[in-house]
Amino acid sequence: MRFSEVLDGIRRDGDTWIASISEDWLQGRSAFGGIQAALVLRAMRTLVVADVPLRSLQVAFLAPVPAGDIRIAAKILRQGKSVTQVEARLIDGDNTVCLVIGVFGAPRASTLNLLPSQPAVQAMPKTHVLSYVRGLLPQFTQHFEARWLQGDIPFSGSTKTEQVVEVSLKDDGVADEAHVIAFADFIPPVALSMLDQPAPGSSLTWMLELFADGRGLPLNGWRIDAQLQAAQDGYTSQQVMLWGPGGEPIALSRQSMVVFG
Repeated sequence: MRFSEVLDGIRRDGDTWIASISEDWLQGRSAFGGIQAALVLRAMRTLVVADVPLRSLQVAFLAPVPAGDIRIAAKILRQGKSVTQVEARLIDGDNTVCLVIGVFGAPRASTLNLLPSQPAVQAMPKTHVLSYVRGLLPQFTQHFEARWLQGDIPFSGSTKTEQVVEVSLKDDGVADEAHVIAFADFIPPVALSMLDQPAPGSSLTWMLELFADGRGLPLNGWRIDAQLQAAQDGYTSQQVMLWGPGGEPIALSRQSMVVFG
């Protein structure tokens, strides 16, 4: 199923929503974190005025999310004049498996206007291109096209702590906030590239701050600049800057992960 098909399949069921996650969106034994957060956002969006942009997302991945039907519950925690804070959960049976806080904020009058500029990057002479191989790569990666401009792929025994990846999503239409979430979560833990043999890894928490509204942008030509900032005792900290197809600064991501290797 394409990304848009999974999201468009959400249906209301009383006070909650039900979504169906197909197996091709799995990342090991759990659904790709980006699609978990995107589904939750779709439910949140029914509670918030459409023209109020998403400003930040805080995600706690509590347990694996299997393929199949998953329930979503969402509620407004506080709604002020400009800012609305929403809590949402993915629920498998009786258990909350993903907890998300979304902050939506209407524009305010301000004299401040400062955004980062995309640094120029020269691609390596031989770039790494994502080639999906069933059983070798996570299933969700078949929905993306990716090319490593700098840095190395997972399990290559690299010593580099930074990566630059050009990425596109195989889907129809243009981007919305859910696509931004998917792009921001696409890149695997940089720490995995420093291992010389396969080992599992997973996210614990994820903080995403959105600088600009990426709605309406094309789904190809996005860029991810990732940096591994710390790795110790099996836990890693990673930062990602997401740029739109025209070099627009879209979002800043920080993740705490575990790497079993």
